[in-house]
Amino acid sequence: MTTNSYHKPCPFCDSTFRESLANNASCFATLDNYPISPGHTLIIPLRHVGSYFDLSRIERDDLWDLVEQAKTKLDSQFSPDSYNIGMNDGPAAGQTIGHCHIHLIPRYVGDVSDPRGGLRWIMPDKADYWSDR
Repeated sequence: MTTNSYHKPCPFCDSTFRESLANNASCFATLDNYPISPGHTLIIPLRHVGSYFDLSRIERDDLWDLVEQAKTKLDSQFSPDSYNIGMNDGPAAGQTIGHCHIHLIPRYVGDVSDPRGGLRWIMPDKADYWSDR
C-alpha cells in the first residue's frame, strides 16, 4: 500500500477498497465510505498522485469521463435533483487523503433548507453574497 504525503497508508491505493461503480484505463469510481448524501461517489486515479495538477492529460480526461459515467448510474439508481462536483486539492483546501479524487455528490430537494451558494459555504462569511444586494 502506498504511503501518502500525509504519512498514512493510502486507502485509495488499497485494492480491497476498490468496489468499482465504473472504471477505465487510469481511474475508478466508487461509492464514498462516508457519504454526505445517498450515492456520494469518489472518482479516483489508479496512480497515486496527490494533486489534480500533477495528473497527466489522459488521467484528467479519464477522471472527467468517469464523472459522466457515474452520474448516469446515479441518475438511474438514486434519481437526484442536482449534483455538487468538487475536489479538495492540498491540505489548506481540506484534503485529508493525499491522493487526488473528485467528489460527485447527489443533491436532493429539501436535503438542506437553503442550498444557494453550494460550495461557497467553504468560506461562510463569503457564501451569502446575494443577501447584501
